[in-house]
Amino acid sequence: MRFFRRRRRQKAQPIGEAEAYKRSYGTPSADVTIVKLPPRRPRDPDVLANGEVLRLAFVERLRRRENGTENSTESGRDK
Repeated sequence: MRFFRRRRRQKAQPIGEAEAYKRSYGTPSADVTIVKLPPRRPRDPDVLANGEVLRLAFVERLRRRENGTENSTESGRDK
């Protein structure tokens, strides 16, 4: 004799993206507005190249600091 009979679970049907969003977030709030932004301006290759040089100089300075070879005049502090 079985006391607790379990019903077979039906397979869930796949839902679309809109239905999933609605289940997750509910209806959109009136406080939120969607704004279309203008396209970004193209980046200047010279600025990107100078930024890479600056990044490499910073990485080199960090390496020297870790090795203890940076002197006090470069770091701006007196020891």
